[in-house]
Amino acid sequence: MQLPRDPSNAAHALVAAFPTRLAGDVQSVLAVMPEASYAPMMPFEVEVQGETVVIPSRIYNEEPDTGFERALSGTQQMILHCLYSRHHDGRVRQRHLEQITASGEPWAVPFVVQLAGEYVLEIIESIERGLPGLAEPGSTQRQLYGEFIARNPAFFARTERRVVSYWSCYYRWKYGAFGLYPGCVLLEAFRAAVVEQVGAQWPRHTPPPLAGSSETPA
Repeated sequence: MQLPRDPSNAAHALVAAFPTRLAGDVQSVLAVMPEASYAPMMPFEVEVQGETVVIPSRIYNEEPDTGFERALSGTQQMILHCLYSRHHDGRVRQRHLEQITASGEPWAVPFVVQLAGEYVLEIIESIERGLPGLAEPGSTQRQLYGEFIARNPAFFARTERRVVSYWSCYYRWKYGAFGLYPGCVLLEAFRAAVVEQVGAQWPRHTPPPLAGSSETPA
């Protein structure tokens, strides 16, 4: 089903994807983005440092010319990359994702974590490459992602279930054991981050990392 074209509603939805203090920067980014073909789709709510944001899973804006992008401030460029990590084209999502994984901004984190629950294997591998700090106890990346997951347990549980579902549907033939699937490896790194953050075990909604292909999550 095609969604109605409504640029004003689309702009409002994209402003809501970031903390209110960034509203002016988001508007500056929207000013250089081509008009959306359709309204943003499948929004999800998460908490970022005590504030609820509503992030679309998909947007339908073409990418702006590079000259317009270069005219933005550093923060505004990061906002643009976050928004285009929602793009309906997986190659565009991956390209912009690779610009935000190194960000130390808490508001960029949900854009990354949500993509861990998608079906494009190359995107999952890009997240792994872009977050080397998840493997380092006490690192800034561990703290950043651990805090986000601790604040959003239901969102992370949903992401876990999506990873299992896409593995079972599309990749079980290649990775017979869930523990071998890159999505599982990434989830375990996220889990280590939140366990370090809260100082306790964290609920699991996937098969154990070493489980065989016949096992299902609890």
